[in-house]
Amino acid sequence: MREGVKNFPRSLALWAALWTLPWSAGCVQAATLPDRLPFTPGLERLDPAFDDLIAPQTPVEKLVDGFTWSEGPVWKEGVLLFSDVPENKIYRWKAGMTEAEVFMDPSGMLTPRAGFKEQGSNGLALDQNGCLLICQQGERRIARVEKDGKQTPLVTHFEGKRFSSPNDLIQASNGDILFTDPPYGLDDLDDSPLKELAFNGVFRLKPDGHVTVLVKDLTFPNGLALSPDEKILYVAVSDPADCKIMAYEVQADGSVSGGRRFFNGQPLVAAGRQGLFDGIKVDAKGNVFATGPGGVLVIAPDGRHLGTVLTGVPTGNCAWGGDGSVLYITADQTVCRIQTRTRPASRYQP
Repeated sequence: MREGVKNFPRSLALWAALWTLPWSAGCVQAATLPDRLPFTPGLERLDPAFDDLIAPQTPVEKLVDGFTWSEGPVWKEGVLLFSDVPENKIYRWKAGMTEAEVFMDPSGMLTPRAGFKEQGSNGLALDQNGCLLICQQGERRIARVEKDGKQTPLVTHFEGKRFSSPNDLIQASNGDILFTDPPYGLDDLDDSPLKELAFNGVFRLKPDGHVTVLVKDLTFPNGLALSPDEKILYVAVSDPADCKIMAYEVQADGSVSGGRRFFNGQPLVAAGRQGLFDGIKVDAKGNVFATGPGGVLVIAPDGRHLGTVLTGVPTGNCAWGGDGSVLYITADQTVCRIQTRTRPASRYQP
């Protein structure tokens, strides 16, 4: 998942313009952004099975907008929380609100420092106790917000080296936290002098604090999700030259093997669809809902592209909310939602 300016997922022209904006002490300065693409919602049905998941003519409802790059939505006790990554804030929204309220400021970089383009929080999740887990790009760590509001750092280093900018995360039923660590928060990405790890990895943090690397050969690992039986780990790769979703077999010891290309997004990128693969969610039947070129792609467990919830803009992430059947979507400046005919696996129920 990425960020008010998102990693690569937004249009390349906008990304290039944002990448050259002036930054100071890790905080974005006022600047004129290029014209943003309009939010143009709709449904694209490619397979009759799409109707079983989203009814024909279901509207995509805009809730709030005006953000720099909305990301990392999570449903918590009747409230939608989401990041605005470049602005270093987490917002909250609930039914009846016409505007979102600031929930946490700062959210990802607590002490301003130089060397960062995307300093805010990114991916958000809930742990098994309902506490908020945050990918803090500026602090280069995963943190947990306790019931009293205090933040507890959970992991900051791997083999003595700092993470680059943790991006997205999920928690497995055994308590393991899985997360990705691309360099999107850093100036110059892989060429940043602050980058300590020689690879962009997918990691596992065990409840006892031990951290291991699961995957280390992906260019830009981003969103991730587990299949309902937790036997498959999906990882989005937001590389404009190799836009794809990978699938790995989860072993009994928590490691992964057999990486394969689950879905190739390059034809959609070549066709001019906006965005790259980013956040991923999975429903109870194993269908993959992946933000990517064009909006939210709905992909069957066998890799068939069933259809897309169109947004017309680079789209960062999505999350189940409401009674569990509503999909909330962060799409560039906009937060929207759509009613579905499906639900997430039980461990992801709001």
